[in-house]
Amino acid sequence: MKVLVWDKEKCIGCRTCEKVCSQTWFKEENRDKSRIKITETENGFESNFCNQCGECILVCPVEALTRNAKGIVRLNDKTCVGCLSCVGFCPSQSMFIAKTEPKPFKCISCGVCVKNCPSGALALQELPEPLEKVFYRRHF
Repeated sequence: MKVLVWDKEKCIGCRTCEKVCSQTWFKEENRDKSRIKITETENGFESNFCNQCGECILVCPVEALTRNAKGIVRLNDKTCVGCLSCVGFCPSQSMFIAKTEPKPFKCISCGVCVKNCPSGALALQELPEPLEKVFYRRHF
């Protein structure tokens, strides 16, 4: 499973990742519609995007969230009823909503931000299996 990873030391805060993400998925340059968020703090920059943990799958009352064959958590827009349970229960707060969108959205590790990051702060990293399996083995 390929997941997005971010190197804080390399990030220059240009937010190109946010721009290309929203442009790719919503056809407009709009930070609110980006599946990755970069925030400036007093300690530099912080990032927020889905780590594919799968916790949202467990709380979706209509089973609109599933893990695809590559291990990526995907939202089925046709099944989703917009209840926002996944948004409220996401442990990393990376299931996003925008005022103009009726349904939540999240990073699916597509790599468009990686290809466009001028500083090389983003990469796709191969994990051997979905995170919940790794978590389950290590903690129970």
